[in-house]
Amino acid sequence: MDQRPALAQTTRSCMILRSFDRNKPSSVEGRPMNGINHLVLAAHDLDALRSAYSELGFTLTPRGQHPFGTGNSIIQLHGNYLELLSVTIPQDVVEHGEGKFSFSAFNRDYLARHEGFSMTVLDTSDAAADRAAWMAEGLRTYQPFEFSRMAKMPTGEDVRVGFSLAFLSTPAAPWFGHFACQHFRPEYYAQPQYLGHANSAQTVRDVWLSGKDALELAEHMRAFTGVAAEKGSAGSIVFNTLTGAIILASPQAFEDAFGMSPPHPDDGPHLAGLTIRCRTLETFIDLGLPWAGSRLVLSPTRGFGTAVAFST
Repeated sequence: MDQRPALAQTTRSCMILRSFDRNKPSSVEGRPMNGINHLVLAAHDLDALRSAYSELGFTLTPRGQHPFGTGNSIIQLHGNYLELLSVTIPQDVVEHGEGKFSFSAFNRDYLARHEGFSMTVLDTSDAAADRAAWMAEGLRTYQPFEFSRMAKMPTGEDVRVGFSLAFLSTPAAPWFGHFACQHFRPEYYAQPQYLGHANSAQTVRDVWLSGKDALELAEHMRAFTGVAAEKGSAGSIVFNTLTGAIILASPQAFEDAFGMSPPHPDDGPHLAGLTIRCRTLETFIDLGLPWAGSRLVLSPTRGFGTAVAFST
């Protein structure tokens, strides 16, 4: 068997890793460090997705509806959250435009390929400043986007929640959705009655971006996150944000961590899996999830196209 392609990939990865200085601060000079705000998990049937996560012991908010055709339900965690998402009113989906990125069109097109982990979202106090910083770094950005929607409080009260979003993309990973989100009512996403979960879930521990050439996104991720890269385990590069790590991983490194291959190899570098930190793993042991090192892992076939792991 010809070993040259594998050798070339290894050589490129080593060159990337050797460029990192462990003595540098974890944040990039001149940029505030943003944490993971939320993760978008997309499926065709929102009710089925909600039911599956409820059976895993999560507390969910009531369904919400965006004004551009997608509906959601939120799993609130400490410092970040999961957004369960479907296209619920297809005729309301807004198409991409010149210099405009459409959240709903991206997720519709993603779901036309498969279900899964479609987007990683960073927290920001100033979406416009992040966009300007990315433009200065030479990243592909889009026009700012602001919107609001109605949400229901546990009391039954309807409240308006608003957002300012800064989108970007890279042709090296066309199915890696990522942007920054500025919340105008962040307290809605940290309500005590939704932060308690029967499975003891606490927060997002890490996010895994894997696939062919995933490690070559290191410079893009440094600019996106404002975080300096660190060398992880073999075949991985880590960006430790304020609220969880984002990990670039070779397919083998992902398999070493999750006990399975990245779910969507045809997508190129893609959001393949995530880990939720919990106080205890009893719920997931009782569900019979298999171990992969220190993680219990829900396979993509059961996790709507995403490898979902749990650890303490």
